[in-house]
Amino acid sequence: MAKKAKKAKKTTKRKVNSAFMKPLTPSAQLSEVVGSKAIPRTEVVKKLWAYIRKHKLQDAKNRRMINADDNLKPIFGGKKQVSMFEMTKYVSKHLS
Repeated sequence: MAKKAKKAKKTTKRKVNSAFMKPLTPSAQLSEVVGSKAIPRTEVVKKLWAYIRKHKLQDAKNRRMINADDNLKPIFGGKKQVSMFEMTKYVSKHLS
C-alpha cells in the first residue's frame, strides 16, 4: 500500500491583541519607575521588571515575591511585599 502524503498545515499569523498594545499613560507614582511617556501595558511590565532586577528587589528565598522600595510602595498600595501575580493587578490601577 502506498502512503498518503501529509497535507501541509496552513500557518496563520498570530493576531496581536490591540488592547495590550494600546498606549497607556502611567500615574505620577508609576512614572517615577517607568517614565511619563504613554506606552503599552507590555512595555510597562518589562520596564518594571528591569527596575526590580536592577535594584535587586526580588526576594532571595521566594523569587515570586517582590520587595517594595520607596518608589514601588505607593504603586503596591503601601504593601512592603507583593507576589509577581499581584503586581500586575496593582500596576493596572496606575494606568489610564
